Amino acid sequence: MNKNSSGNPGVAGKPPFESAAAAVPLRRPRRFRVDVGTIVSAVALAQSLLLVSLGYWGSQRLVSRIGTSAHKANHDRTQDKVLAFLQKAESVVNAVASAPSLRPAGDNSERTSELLWTLLAQSPELDSIYVANDAGQMLMALRYPTPAMRHIERGPDFTTETWHYKRPPEAESDAQNRYATQRIEAFRSSYDPNKRGWYLQACKAQGPIWTPPYVFAAAQELGVTYALPGKRRYAEGSTQSLVVAGDVSLGRLSGFVRQFSSTAGYGDSALLSADFRVLARSDQQGALHKLEAPTGVLGALHDHMMAGGTAGSGSDTAFSFAYEGRGYLVQTSFIPSTGWQLVSWVPEDMLLGDLRRAVLWGLLVALGFLAIALFMSLKLSRLVTSPVENLSHIARRIGLLELDNLPREPSRVLEIQHLDQALDDSARSLKAFSKFVPVDVINQLIAEGHALAPNGSPRRITVMFTDVEGFTSISESLDTDVLVGMLTQYFNLAAGVFARHGGVIDKFIGDGIMVLWGAPADLPDAEYKACLAALELHIEMDELNRQWAEQGLPEFRTRVGLHTGVVIAGVLGSNDRLSYTAFGDVINVASRIEGINKQLGTQVLMSQVTFAGLRGRLHTRRIEELVELRGRQTRMVLYELMTS
Repeated sequence: MNKNSSGNPGVAGKPPFESAAAAVPLRRPRRFRVDVGTIVSAVALAQSLLLVSLGYWGSQRLVSRIGTSAHKANHDRTQDKVLAFLQKAESVVNAVASAPSLRPAGDNSERTSELLWTLLAQSPELDSIYVANDAGQMLMALRYPTPAMRHIERGPDFTTETWHYKRPPEAESDAQNRYATQRIEAFRSSYDPNKRGWYLQACKAQGPIWTPPYVFAAAQELGVTYALPGKRRYAEGSTQSLVVAGDVSLGRLSGFVRQFSSTAGYGDSALLSADFRVLARSDQQGALHKLEAPTGVLGALHDHMMAGGTAGSGSDTAFSFAYEGRGYLVQTSFIPSTGWQLVSWVPEDMLLGDLRRAVLWGLLVALGFLAIALFMSLKLSRLVTSPVENLSHIARRIGLLELDNLPREPSRVLEIQHLDQALDDSARSLKAFSKFVPVDVINQLIAEGHALAPNGSPRRITVMFTDVEGFTSISESLDTDVLVGMLTQYFNLAAGVFARHGGVIDKFIGDGIMVLWGAPADLPDAEYKACLAALELHIEMDELNRQWAEQGLPEFRTRVGLHTGVVIAGVLGSNDRLSYTAFGDVINVASRIEGINKQLGTQVLMSQVTFAGLRGRLHTRRIEELVELRGRQTRMVLYELMTS
């Protein structure tokens, strides 16, 4: 980082500042910067994107609400039909239970049989209707597996079953013919109605119940039963406990659910029992022969409900979820009378696909117009901001004190003309001023974020002092112009050497130079680099002295003193005149070591501290006798750096 006070370039055709920058790279913090045109375009783009995003977001929310509302309407229709289905089954059983002469056996059993058969024919929801008493007698009207009236009489050892086979309840004939018995079968069995689950649960509840799914004894198929307990006091004074019940097979329930789902709209539905078993589902054909946990979409949906704590909840819920990369809308509702849960689901793309595609096309068209508008605004803004950008580059070069060959920026805009002229005036003033200040030090301090105000901090550095041997006698023998020219060449050469090895010139002191290694920026291995600079300085001076000798000019023999230690380094001076320098005992010792060269007849001397930093990498010679420095009470061990 060196430029001498005259501002001339260093040796080897390389400016000193570039050499120092190569030796000690400056790190500037990266900051996000944009030009005016980009700001204007970004603001317009942000506003447009905000409006487009809000519009798209609002459209998507509206589409989602439409889809949710449509699906909820479908679900509610399915729920209403399921409830109507269950209520119809319940009302038939309640009607049977309210018959005053209800008897499963005895004198009035034929009247009860006709009632059960008539109600079964009018109730497609039910597979069978029956009544049983606490004496083990039961009368049952069946639609499935075959139309029949089943009479059951429980004895001490066995049960007698008598089956009166009928025409199907839906057969086209008059009522009497439909009820006419086609054939009769009787056999023994172990069937006991008083031990069946529907009977025991109804008696225990003392009220209407829907049983959990179980296998029907007659049909050998899964189903549920609605049972209603009651009592009868007959004319002869006897009292009996009765249970009236109606069976609904899961196959029939699934058929109704499929019918309801298909008429309600898109999607599928399912009924889940209180223990989360599938009672009926519209997405699978056929009757259920065994209870299974939910599978497929319904299984994933149920897992989602379990994770969210909504499975089996007594409240309606609505949510969306994804299964195998496809989104679904879901509605659930609780059926209090049975403890079941009705679940409906529909793929979002099936319900909302067309609407969302229309919204997406609208978004793409809006973005296309926005891109065209943005392109045009950028093109127009560049016509204005391009000159400003060029002027900013010029100002940046002025800030870095790169003042040679600065371009001009002509413009028809008056403000840009004024700014261009002001920058040119500033550059010419700074170019004149830079000849008198250490420009490189200023650049380095600014790059490292140091404030240009009086300050200082401890630093471990290596200090070099140089001096030209016999300069007083040389200066007396030469004209002033010749002497100044020789000094300028000497200083340029030395500045280039120091810069290549990371040294920073603190000041020129007559024919001497004070150089710092390790300030203002830290420099690893400062001792070694300072010694290399000293060796290269003598090599370069040998060539320069040869040229001077050819011109009949005297030689400059440079003496060097090196010392390493902690100093106070920083920007020092008054508030209106500052200088970067270092002070402390290390500086004084380095100056005294340089002066010992004259006494010992050496060219490069260093302290023991600097010698230790070399770690034997350069050829040195220990000065055997302890040397006393002027102004110090203790003697020092010095080492000579061998230059040849």
